[in-house]
Amino acid sequence: MLPKLNGVIVPHRKNTAALAAVKMTAPKSVTIPMNMHIGAPSVPCVKVGDEVKVGQLIAEAGGFVGAPIHASVSGKVTAIGPMLASNGTSMTAITIESDGEMAVSETCVPPEVNDYDSFIAAVRASGAVGLGGAGFPTSVKLDVKDTSRIQEVVLNGAECEPYITSDTRTMIDDADLIKEGVELLKKYLDVKKVIIGIEKNKPEAIAKMQELSDEVFSVKALPSVYPQGGEKVLIYNCVGKIVPEGKLPIDVGVIVMNCTTLAFLAKYMKTGLPLTEKLVTVDGSAVAEPKNVLVPIGTSIEDLIEFCGGYKAEPRKILYGGPMMGIAVPDASAPVIKNTNAIIALDEKDATLPEQTPCIRCGKCIDACPLNLMPVEYARALAVNDFALLEKRKVNLCMECGCCSFVCPARRPLVENNKLAKAALRKYQAEKNGGNK
Repeated sequence: MLPKLNGVIVPHRKNTAALAAVKMTAPKSVTIPMNMHIGAPSVPCVKVGDEVKVGQLIAEAGGFVGAPIHASVSGKVTAIGPMLASNGTSMTAITIESDGEMAVSETCVPPEVNDYDSFIAAVRASGAVGLGGAGFPTSVKLDVKDTSRIQEVVLNGAECEPYITSDTRTMIDDADLIKEGVELLKKYLDVKKVIIGIEKNKPEAIAKMQELSDEVFSVKALPSVYPQGGEKVLIYNCVGKIVPEGKLPIDVGVIVMNCTTLAFLAKYMKTGLPLTEKLVTVDGSAVAEPKNVLVPIGTSIEDLIEFCGGYKAEPRKILYGGPMMGIAVPDASAPVIKNTNAIIALDEKDATLPEQTPCIRCGKCIDACPLNLMPVEYARALAVNDFALLEKRKVNLCMECGCCSFVCPARRPLVENNKLAKAALRKYQAEKNGGNK
């Protein structure tokens, strides 16, 4: 019998779970960054003054680990230049002034797919990346060459973060697309087993998926324990496998995909319309009318919030994603990107962090960690640059889920410490390896 993984019980706050997606009207303009995925930035292939249509290629993949980018509105390219990312770095972005027509490009035709190679090529041309938040290019994930390595595909329908319900709506409203995506995996990757993991707090989604289950496709109802949707946690709880440090899921015979990513691929194969819009949950204590919204990629958060009735309170913090792993944006001009699954705007009460007090070494962070790590030790090792201890205690396994910070009675910034510890260890290892050359 497998041991039970740790985790925490977080408030669900799935306020929008019963709200089907509404399609946003065309914004006045979109600003589309070239860094919307893990890997090399995309390279613009349009110039200022060009007229573009929805689905038209505007940036080519910058490398094998990359993805092309397509226009999300029709109109004119008005700028190609730097923009400030949420992490403080500068990146290139393309701004398109919308003509309001949302005319679709003549290039958007269903791809010709008849074997493994043409399937992977079509996935790459679609611009698909992991839509659950990670942003890993889907064509790279599926390009395993030897498909006999794939023992299981695990679909992530856990959606364990508070507030977020965009995947829930995909499972309910686009269940047939998910099943069509499963058929694509069976046909072109020779997949023999597909499991979708869904937390038990989503009974309607579980029921929808169970209606479509067969000898290949099955549903795993999972306890509502955060971070159930973490890749390694999901693999362990769905198929009982452990992904070793430094290895990928495919190294244990598993591919993990977000359920919305698979639904998009099925739709793309039928329509030829690449990834130009994203289903986003808009919620939080500062939002007047929480909704699930289909948003043109590159739409500003400001315009999206306005579509949701504006603010009912002054926003103190706005997040890409949920409150556990979300990233705070510098201001509301930041755009919705490919892997944005939620925009959460919090008022002052919800956004104000509690005062920190000294660590009492209670061990609650260790008890809560789903990977049985030791955050309290990382903080101590980082303070004295004890890199040997950071290596020994496997700090690089930390997925930055936030369980440790959530349970800490002293309100210590343990996730931030872990991130700093990992960065410091990488720098130390790079310098050490460089010195040995």
